[in-house]
Amino acid sequence: MMKKAIITITLSIFLFHADVEAQLFGKKKKQEEKSKTEKPKGDFKNYTDIIKGDVKSDDGLFMTHEIDGKLYYEIPFDNLEKDLLLVSRIVKLPDNFGGGYINAGSKVNEQVVRWYKRDKSIDLKVISFQNESDEESPIYKSVEANNFFPILYSSKIEALNPDSTAYLVDVTSLFTDEVSAINAMPDRLRKSYQVKRLDKSRSYIASAKSFPENIEVQHLMTYDAGDPPGRDQAGTISMLLNQSMILLPEDKMQPRLADDRVGWFTIQKYDYNSDKLKSDDYELIRRWRLVPKDIEAYKRGELVEPVKPIVYYLDPATPEKWRPYFIQGIEDWNVAFEAAGFKNAIIAKEAPSKEEDPEFSPEDIRYSVVRYVATTTRNAVGPSVSDPRTGEIIESDIIWYHNHLRSYRNRYMIEAGAQKESARTLETPEAEIGEMMRMVIAHEVGHALGLPHNMKASSAYPTDSLRSATFTQEYGLTPSIMDYARVNYVAQPEDQGVRYIRMMGPYDKYSVNWGYRYIPAANSKEDEKPILDEWILDKAGNPWYEFGSGYGVADPRANRESLGADHVKASEYGLANLKKVVPNLVAWTSEDGKDYSELAEVYRELGYMWSGYIRHVTANVGGVYETRKTSNQEGVVYQHVPKSIQKQAVQFLNDHAFTNHDWLLNREVLNRIEDDGAVERVKSLQSRSLASLLDEDRLIRMVENESFNGSEAYSILNMLDDLRTGIFSELYKSQAVDAYRRNLQRAYVELASSKIAELEAEEKRNDDVIISDIIPVMRAELEQLQADISSRRYRTSDKMSRIHWNDLLARINKSLENQ
Repeated sequence: MMKKAIITITLSIFLFHADVEAQLFGKKKKQEEKSKTEKPKGDFKNYTDIIKGDVKSDDGLFMTHEIDGKLYYEIPFDNLEKDLLLVSRIVKLPDNFGGGYINAGSKVNEQVVRWYKRDKSIDLKVISFQNESDEESPIYKSVEANNFFPILYSSKIEALNPDSTAYLVDVTSLFTDEVSAINAMPDRLRKSYQVKRLDKSRSYIASAKSFPENIEVQHLMTYDAGDPPGRDQAGTISMLLNQSMILLPEDKMQPRLADDRVGWFTIQKYDYNSDKLKSDDYELIRRWRLVPKDIEAYKRGELVEPVKPIVYYLDPATPEKWRPYFIQGIEDWNVAFEAAGFKNAIIAKEAPSKEEDPEFSPEDIRYSVVRYVATTTRNAVGPSVSDPRTGEIIESDIIWYHNHLRSYRNRYMIEAGAQKESARTLETPEAEIGEMMRMVIAHEVGHALGLPHNMKASSAYPTDSLRSATFTQEYGLTPSIMDYARVNYVAQPEDQGVRYIRMMGPYDKYSVNWGYRYIPAANSKEDEKPILDEWILDKAGNPWYEFGSGYGVADPRANRESLGADHVKASEYGLANLKKVVPNLVAWTSEDGKDYSELAEVYRELGYMWSGYIRHVTANVGGVYETRKTSNQEGVVYQHVPKSIQKQAVQFLNDHAFTNHDWLLNREVLNRIEDDGAVERVKSLQSRSLASLLDEDRLIRMVENESFNGSEAYSILNMLDDLRTGIFSELYKSQAVDAYRRNLQRAYVELASSKIAELEAEEKRNDDVIISDIIPVMRAELEQLQADISSRRYRTSDKMSRIHWNDLLARINKSLENQ
């Protein structure tokens, strides 16, 4: 079998070069090996004429020297053309830089580089591994020619080191000039902050440290800016950056082929030597390298420690009272790793003190750190750094933003306040907020282990099971902590002993076993595939083990923030709880001597959650179930949501979204937080829900469903008829219309009119037949409403209602005349 050689996709800039990239990823040609170690000819400076005086040197992967603001590398001959991962991070930055979501520890870039010798110079080239070909095949030459390596940096060779085994190179300008591939000032922020230039007089190398397998350089960059972020009055932006250059292992981890039936972050590959009539694209999963210490014991089914466990350090800035919860959140994953046959696979540690380890740095790529960031941002993230050749995760930094505590405090009050006394306060008890933090950290560690969101998990459990203490205490709120299912809003006040905070579930154990179980009998990724397929087929048909990202699909089961298999029932339970919470918000959020800003914030977020419950139900209308399968499995992948469920969903919307919201418009709350705006707020909430229901993609799916399934489908005519009779129920019942409903009805007419105009414009651009079907249906809906208002508008004695009906009639007439 021919040896594979990985080829790169270049950056957008094509840099011509005298050297041909003949050696890629595979065996090296003899003449190239010779050129790597061949001493440069010509006059060069003496090593001792450069490295002298007050020199700060450090020995490691490369010997580094700091002299008078300059930085030199001694690049050993035997480290030329080796794969190095260059990771750029921010160490320190201005307040509110990038809007709060860029912080100390944020990764700026991640790329593989190699040092090449060229005559009397050294080039640093960027390498990628997306395209591959057999080195001895004819197509290899074409792949090589069409994937030329770009030069990131170049510098002349200053001298040879004393024993003539390395080239001495001045790399100062790599860190003091503005090199776009490693800086932290993207074009959008440059424009936003009116950045004029990099001021080199205030930009310098702060430190350089060399370790056996990596080099860490910190450098300060200062920009002149017309409108800097935060409270900066100096007209400048200064940032401290860290560049980590780590030697990638020559002993590569055996990669594992991805399968979209199990959720993993992946790396895309293209094999140009495939026997298929195209380049063979495939994906590798991203995962840490875990190998059992005792393979024979592992084969016997015993739990075995890995040769190298995954270790996370806590940021020294983490408040002491939260540290136990962070440690628990990290080590919770050991339960999942035990399902994969490993014990003590992941370990959390306190960061060592300066006395214990003076070299420890959170920016050092050898260490994975859970960072505690002091900003007002309300979020947490779990990024990682991986070897693009194999998918091996090298390092990750989990980031917890301080004000995320506020998010969970508010959510707990809103979604559990009706049921739990401990949630009825701005001072959530430490044990409960700590448990929430623990699960957030576990969720982010899941990302850092390679697992993406599994939004489908939340629809796996029967809705009423979430009201059961025995069920929720054993299985949690969903089968996966990688879903967005934070608080049990389904449970009712009478339900005792129910779990309210998410936890790890059966899918998490299953996915970790699938991705991390060591398979001794498999010598290649191809050997593993039949075994991995069998594990998937063993769980097929069980919703607990299904994956759905929730992105770019119409599957209502992959909703964000939802709970339970029956979305209508779950949202009814959630709304029932919200109606109990609103009358108590003043008492629960008031603090002596303080204003009502906390009340306003919680009330505003309660409205968002109301919208979420509506959205979960709306997704069923025109929804399509997606069950990921391969061709050897029975059944289809896509299936329209049954007619009965769609009809039930529209009825729910009429009853709970497009109705009067006296419970939400609580005067005790509103009179404390605003002088007006309540009517407009409700209109906005309802209008957004209505616009979502009449979304073009949803309507297209409904038309397609009817064309395939006829009367068994919930057609667009069915939906519009149910919607019209619900929204305009006062017209058909000869009742007065209040201000909120008048707003909604005007919004409906405006939306229907604008929808026709938008679709007609799109039809002209795309000649879309399906859009052509929607346009006459929407027009017919307006005409039906026109006729009904004309015949029924005077059946009420309420003067304002009559004015309203006449106004709507005029709007409809104008709309139809203009079409």
